[in-house]
Amino acid sequence: MTTPSCPCGSGGSYDDCCRPLLDNRVQAATPEQLMRSRYTAHVRGDADHLFRTWHPRTRPDDVTPDPRTRWTGLEVLAASGDTVEFVASWDGGRMHEVSRFERRAGRWVYVDGDVD
Repeated sequence: MTTPSCPCGSGGSYDDCCRPLLDNRVQAATPEQLMRSRYTAHVRGDADHLFRTWHPRTRPDDVTPDPRTRWTGLEVLAASGDTVEFVASWDGGRMHEVSRFERRAGRWVYVDGDVD
């Protein structure tokens, strides 16, 4: 049986790529890895992972993904230091963002981003 590919577009299987992060068994080693896992959390409707990986200073009260949104792809354009530039697509739209991340208590967390 073939293992499904990871929604984050890494080319790896979900079990080997983002699942260990969403299951909270490992922590992201880089901002790009965290951003990819957060995209996957949106695809899978995993609000717990989004909550855990969002800086408390900037996190909204409700991080529940909209179940009506059907995410269709992720393209990482650049990753350097504590920023990741990407385009995320869904049925009927796309979002271009430069996200900022910070290490907090030894873990990468999403802080905020500039969307255009």
